[in-house]
Amino acid sequence: MILPIYLYGSQVLREKAKPVDLTDKPEEIRQFIKDLYETMHHADGCGLAAPQVGRSIRVLVVDGNDMSDQFPELKGFHRAMVNPEVVRESETMVQYSEGCLSIPDIDAAITRPDSITVRYYDEELRQHEETFDVFACRMVEHELDHLEGIMFTDKATPIRKKILANKLRGISNGHVRCSYKVRTDKKLL
Repeated sequence: MILPIYLYGSQVLREKAKPVDLTDKPEEIRQFIKDLYETMHHADGCGLAAPQVGRSIRVLVVDGNDMSDQFPELKGFHRAMVNPEVVRESETMVQYSEGCLSIPDIDAAITRPDSITVRYYDEELRQHEETFDVFACRMVEHELDHLEGIMFTDKATPIRKKILANKLRGISNGHVRCSYKVRTDKKLL
């Protein structure tokens, strides 16, 4: 099922997401993950976290296959993560331009660690510990931030934040056009 994506300014995007009870209704967790993937692909995204569809729980999906022409290391990169936690991050930092389905038509250069190790459960609720680097790392880090109530624009330089302020205010007021279903706390757009 395709779900509406919550836009910048929605309260759920600023909440720290709660852990998922892995013993409670695992079939509902799997269905929710399928819905996240369907919603993400419908919106032409490469990652989506539960808060972006209005659920403040620790679940995210990423899929880099569509970007494997530009980033060959993303071929076959397709992950669902339940209750992910960062175990290690590198001291080496890299900068790259990011965007977000919850903040349409805005991008900013963001500096992040170039490698992280994450412990998580997959859609079958099997535990993994995996190290991500290059662009896969950036995708996972971006979605992990959503679980902490952090938007990528929070990490932009002060001058970039100032430049984006009016656009962000417009998005939070629903002044945006998207090819996918979106909503704010106020209404479905």
